[in-house]
Amino acid sequence: MAEEIRDEGRTEGRTEGRTEGIAQGILLFLAQRRVDVSDEACERITTCGDVDTLNRWLLRAPTAESVEDVFAGE
Repeated sequence: MAEEIRDEGRTEGRTEGRTEGIAQGILLFLAQRRVDVSDEACERITTCGDVDTLNRWLLRAPTAESVEDVFAGE
Protein backbone atom coordinates (compact mmCIF):
# COMPACT_ATOMS: atom_id res chain seq x y z
CA MET A 1 0.00 0.00 0.00
CA ALA A 2 2.71 2.50 0.96
CA GLU A 3 4.64 1.63 -2.19
CA GLU A 4 1.57 2.30 -4.35
CA ILE A 5 1.13 5.70 -2.75
CA ARG A 6 4.81 6.47 -3.26
CA ASP A 7 4.64 5.41 -6.93
CA GLU A 8 1.51 7.52 -7.41
CA GLY A 9 3.30 10.52 -5.92
CA ARG A 10 6.26 10.04 -8.24
CA THR A 11 4.01 9.82 -11.27
CA GLU A 12 2.14 12.97 -10.26
CA GLY A 13 5.42 14.77 -9.63
CA ARG A 14 6.77 13.80 -13.05
CA THR A 15 3.59 14.92 -14.78
CA GLU A 16 3.59 18.22 -12.89
CA GLY A 17 7.23 18.82 -13.74
CA ARG A 18 6.57 18.00 -17.37
CA THR A 19 3.61 20.37 -17.63
CA GLU A 20 5.58 23.16 -15.95
CA GLY A 21 8.43 22.69 -18.41
CA ILE A 22 6.16 22.73 -21.45
CA ALA A 23 4.35 25.83 -20.14
CA GLN A 24 7.67 27.63 -19.67
CA GLY A 25 8.66 26.65 -23.21
CA ILE A 26 5.46 28.16 -24.59
CA LEU A 27 6.05 31.39 -22.70
CA LEU A 28 9.66 31.53 -23.87
CA PHE A 29 8.65 31.11 -27.52
CA LEU A 30 6.06 33.86 -27.14
CA ALA A 31 8.55 36.17 -25.43
CA GLN A 32 11.08 35.53 -28.20
CA ARG A 33 8.46 36.50 -30.77
CA ARG A 34 7.53 39.55 -28.64
CA VAL A 35 3.94 38.35 -28.34
CA ASP A 36 2.05 40.17 -25.61
CA VAL A 37 0.79 37.66 -23.04
CA SER A 38 -1.87 38.90 -20.63
CA ASP A 39 -1.92 37.77 -17.01
CA GLU A 40 -5.03 35.74 -17.82
CA ALA A 41 -3.33 33.96 -20.75
CA CYS A 42 -0.20 33.36 -18.69
CA GLU A 43 -2.30 31.80 -15.94
CA ARG A 44 -4.16 29.66 -18.47
CA ILE A 45 -0.86 28.33 -19.78
CA THR A 46 0.85 27.82 -16.44
CA THR A 47 -2.12 26.15 -14.74
CA CYS A 48 -2.99 23.79 -17.57
CA GLY A 49 -2.39 20.25 -16.38
CA ASP A 50 -3.08 18.48 -19.66
CA VAL A 51 0.11 17.47 -21.48
CA ASP A 52 -1.65 16.99 -24.83
CA THR A 53 -3.14 20.49 -24.73
CA LEU A 54 0.18 22.02 -23.73
CA ASN A 55 1.94 20.19 -26.54
CA ARG A 56 -0.56 21.56 -29.08
CA TRP A 57 0.04 25.07 -27.73
CA LEU A 58 3.80 24.50 -27.80
CA LEU A 59 3.65 23.55 -31.49
CA ARG A 60 1.73 26.75 -32.27
CA ALA A 61 3.85 29.12 -30.17
CA PRO A 62 6.89 29.47 -32.51
CA THR A 63 4.74 30.93 -35.30
CA ALA A 64 2.10 32.71 -33.22
CA GLU A 65 1.45 36.36 -33.97
CA SER A 66 -0.73 36.65 -30.86
CA VAL A 67 -1.55 34.54 -27.83
CA GLU A 68 -4.94 33.88 -29.44
CA ASP A 69 -3.07 32.01 -32.19
CA VAL A 70 -1.75 29.64 -29.53
CA PHE A 71 -5.24 28.93 -28.19
CA ALA A 72 -6.89 28.72 -31.64
CA GLY A 73 -9.49 25.99 -31.87
CA GLU A 74 -9.51 25.25 -28.14
